[in-house]
Amino acid sequence: MANRILIIEDEEKIARFTELELIHEGYEVEKCADGRTGLEMAESGGFSLVLLDIMLPGLNGLEVLRRLRKSSDVPVIMLTARDAVMDKVAGLDQGADDYITKPFAIEELLARIRLVLRRNSQGNDEVPRSEPDDLLRCGELTLSESHHEVRYAGKEIELTGREFDLLNILLLNKNIVLSRDSLLGKVWGYDYMGETNVVDVYIRYLRSKIDEVYGIRLIQTVRGVGYVIRDDNE
Repeated sequence: MANRILIIEDEEKIARFTELELIHEGYEVEKCADGRTGLEMAESGGFSLVLLDIMLPGLNGLEVLRRLRKSSDVPVIMLTARDAVMDKVAGLDQGADDYITKPFAIEELLARIRLVLRRNSQGNDEVPRSEPDDLLRCGELTLSESHHEVRYAGKEIELTGREFDLLNILLLNKNIVLSRDSLLGKVWGYDYMGETNVVDVYIRYLRSKIDEVYGIRLIQTVRGVGYVIRDDNE
């Protein structure tokens, strides 16, 4: 059975182009152009994923997401024309699974959709699986790059692509303090020209999803230097 995707987007050309590309990839697609209708459709259930624009008439995308998260954990990818870090922060804080900035390459959007759907499917899979060869560990936390999943005490933790990459680098360098500049280069690329505090922002995301949820001290701050994950994290 094909995955059903809901597109909530008021720019008709973008919505139609995205709809056609998704149908071509084998997805079932429905779309609407305002926040209130989109919220009602998303809450009705039956969708595998929602593509949600931030700038919408009726209700903006962030408000739609806030209300949707009260009743549904359907995966949501935010679509936004804004480049400001705080807009992306707000969406992720409200429970978005990922975001992509317009204009976007359809190949990137399709890859993000596949990743989010795969994570959601794995999270609902209760069949025991063999342990991957590339598993990284720190206490009860495990990360597999090949499976692109993070678990704590066997329970999967949903991370965005950038959060996953940041945690992966920290675990690969366990017990080694990495500076903000080093993390910025390894995760965002050395030609990154965005906000300079983006590392700190994403460290907060990881702590909110891991440290605060499980009552551990996984990611430690070394004042004036950077961040580190150590074996004695709990």
